[in-house]
Amino acid sequence: MTEAPEPKDKLDAATASAVVVSGPEDDALRWRQVDWRRAEADVRRLRQRIFTASKAGDLARVRRLQKLMLRSRANTLISVRRVTERNAGRLTAGVDGEVVLTPEAKMQLVDRVQQNAEPFKAAPVRRVYIPKRGSSTKRRPLGIPTVIAYCCVVQRVFGFVGGHASVPSAGWAAARGAVCAS
Repeated sequence: MTEAPEPKDKLDAATASAVVVSGPEDDALRWRQVDWRRAEADVRRLRQRIFTASKAGDLARVRRLQKLMLRSRANTLISVRRVTERNAGRLTAGVDGEVVLTPEAKMQLVDRVQQNAEPFKAAPVRRVYIPKRGSSTKRRPLGIPTVIAYCCVVQRVFGFVGGHASVPSAGWAAARGAVCAS
């Protein structure tokens, strides 16, 4: 039986007991260990700071805070969670055919959205025709985006709060009620 040599100092001890844990098998564990209350509080606090700066008319500060929001890990986590868990169309694939259901896939999507260094470019949507309300013969088009495009859009909508942004609210805007949602 061969034994590993005894470590002589701290550096030897660190390399002797090093275990690779960054594989795909720990993504599910990372998704399940996210402190959602803290992530939502971080996003809410940053949105409130953007709203306050917007009300004060400090547009340079608004832009800085919006950039901070786009780089925020908590914002990315919350955006992916909204798209993959709370969205009614989460089981419908877009043009790319991708549906994110497992915790591993959700964490990989978080990493893809977070590490997207390029400016956001919208992907084509899948066009589906659904029946119009109140008519059995007329149909209207419905565009189904790709999952990564939808995550990026939701992530960016969180950063646009205040009077200067003309982004329609989906009911999550700070200082707005459900009555104002369009």
